[in-house]
Amino acid sequence: MFHSQIQIKEGAFFITDAHYSSSRPELLDFLKAIASKKLLPTQIFFMGDIFDALFGGVEKTYQVNIEAINIINKLSQTIEIIYLEGNHDFNLASLFPNVNVFKIKNQPLQCLYDEKKVILAHGDFDAPLGYQIYTAIVRNKLVLKFLSLFEIYILKKLDKYLSMKNDCKELPWFEDFISKRINNTYASDYFIEGHFHQNKTFELTTIKYINLGAFACNQRYFIVKSSKEKELLEENIFSKET
Repeated sequence: MFHSQIQIKEGAFFITDAHYSSSRPELLDFLKAIASKKLLPTQIFFMGDIFDALFGGVEKTYQVNIEAINIINKLSQTIEIIYLEGNHDFNLASLFPNVNVFKIKNQPLQCLYDEKKVILAHGDFDAPLGYQIYTAIVRNKLVLKFLSLFEIYILKKLDKYLSMKNDCKELPWFEDFISKRINNTYASDYFIEGHFHQNKTFELTTIKYINLGAFACNQRYFIVKSSKEKELLEENIFSKET
């Protein structure tokens, strides 16, 4: 099940589901704040869907995100960055050569923090079979090469669809769903993921489950605090005045 054992550092930043695009540019200011040392993470965990559309092998998605990509690559020269690919951003290793990139097939991954076991995932690693087949197809390099012939048309359609999505809605069935999905399955102290945008923490029988709030919703990000505290992660709201 596990493919890594990364040491999580005190002061690490966790960011998920920023869905960065021209209509949601806030991530760029956040990255610039780190680059200018207004924010000082010891480590950065990008938990997937950082970009609304970034697909390695589709040139247009690279071009429209180039400024954010360049800043991440600059940051990776001095800060350890771990990037869990999501369903909106994948095949990224060639775009981020100094970033530790984990594909969906290598999730969840096990980390350690202060002798506590912490499992990380974007959140769609155990989706239904039909979804898994779809994700395997769209990540295939030959399929992406073919789709790149129609990339402008496809991205326009994708932008229109994504602009109509409500990324911040509450899911009333979420806690029951997670209890059935995660409980008694993973032996660890914490299970942390994004994808669902719920910003909720609750105790299961054998694990504390944390679903991170989406950066796209009010620019939330999370900082690792001492494990002696009640919660592992402290929620923060980014603003340009930070």
